[in-house]
Amino acid sequence: MKIRIRLILLFLVLFGVLLLAFAVFVYLSSASTRKEDYYEHLKREAITKANMLLDAKVPPNVLQLMYKNADNALFGEEVAIYDTAFNLLYHDAVQIDKVKETRAMINQILAEQVIMFEQGSLQVVGLLYEHNGSRYVITAAATDKYGLQRLQRLQYSLIFSFIGIIGLTIIAGYFFVGKALKPVEEMIDKVEEITATNLDLRVPVQNEKDEIGELATTFNKMLDRLEHSFDAQKHFVSNISHELRTPLATIVGELQIVLTKDRTTTEYKEVISLALTDARRLVRLSNGLLDMAKANYDHTEIGRKELRVDELLMDARNTVIKSAEDYKVDILFEQEIEDDDFISVNGNEYLLKVAFINLMENACKFSPDHQCTVSINYFESDLVLRFMDKGIGISDTDLPNIFSAFYRGANMDFTRGNGIGLSLTQKIIGMHQGTISVTSRIQEGSTFTVEIPHL
Repeated sequence: MKIRIRLILLFLVLFGVLLLAFAVFVYLSSASTRKEDYYEHLKREAITKANMLLDAKVPPNVLQLMYKNADNALFGEEVAIYDTAFNLLYHDAVQIDKVKETRAMINQILAEQVIMFEQGSLQVVGLLYEHNGSRYVITAAATDKYGLQRLQRLQYSLIFSFIGIIGLTIIAGYFFVGKALKPVEEMIDKVEEITATNLDLRVPVQNEKDEIGELATTFNKMLDRLEHSFDAQKHFVSNISHELRTPLATIVGELQIVLTKDRTTTEYKEVISLALTDARRLVRLSNGLLDMAKANYDHTEIGRKELRVDELLMDARNTVIKSAEDYKVDILFEQEIEDDDFISVNGNEYLLKVAFINLMENACKFSPDHQCTVSINYFESDLVLRFMDKGIGISDTDLPNIFSAFYRGANMDFTRGNGIGLSLTQKIIGMHQGTISVTSRIQEGSTFTVEIPHL
């Protein structure tokens, strides 16, 4: 069921119940008022005839004749007057006698002074009437034909009004709900136009303050992220293609050349050595891409545990110095460790180790002495690591871009790289709610500072 129909039905049921409750209240209130008013009318009629009989001394037969000749004689008020000894003094129509008075009824009237009840369609009232020191019991009964007819007309009016109002409500509800949901329809039409080739399109936002406007704004923000992700993916694929094509083309070219004629053992060894170098470069690139893919996972899906950072740094150091014999890594503590929590973090062991290895290798790779110094310090909430070298440094032009994937600056001539390491490291540190920054001077060295919240 569409939202439009569901909203109309919901509004219709709510409004219908309220309207029905109002109609029932009006009808019951009118019925109650009619009944009470007619009881009062019967009392006045009974007292009037009692006064005519007792005060004006009108003979009973004359009163009966007046009753028979009345316009409403068929449903008019039938009055009976008794004394307290249950002697009938007057009756409008003894032969009809709508109310069968009994001694018990007279006694009840004497005790309660006024009684009112219904007998079929009749309304009956009995009251105690005092006149010149004597007490009399009067009963009056009649059917409120005109009042009941008015009540029935009111009932029909309420029923037809209810049906008409419900019908108008359906029409108005369909119109207004359609108008309220029109921005959603426009959003749907616009969204259907958006594909992978035109992610620059955005859904219209008519009012940023209402819920539909907030939905459209949120959707546009999601499209911004998707567009950025697609652009990054295109850029990533383009760079990967270039990075993979170059070593593969080199390996193929070297092997094709060596097959053109017979070579000496030394020449074969040289070609194999060159091909092996390019193959290792491909392995490093593949490993870097896999690590970058892991760093791009949903943070909530990556396993974490408590880790001592000094132990991680030692493991990373061992890996780095094994990769190249001339690489050297020194680890220093700037202050004594008062609590293991100060140098412990909640993180992913593999990814943090990859980040530390990248920073150590970079320092060794771009330093003539191939040495990296790592200092460990901590403050109230953060653990601070500094990776320092005395290498060639980074130019001011390259500094803003060194954390971009596949970016290689002017120092690429000093040593080869694929431009993945620092970008990957920044992602890993950010995943652990940390930050990384760099300061550098040409021919004096660089310092990478990592701050990560400790336990």
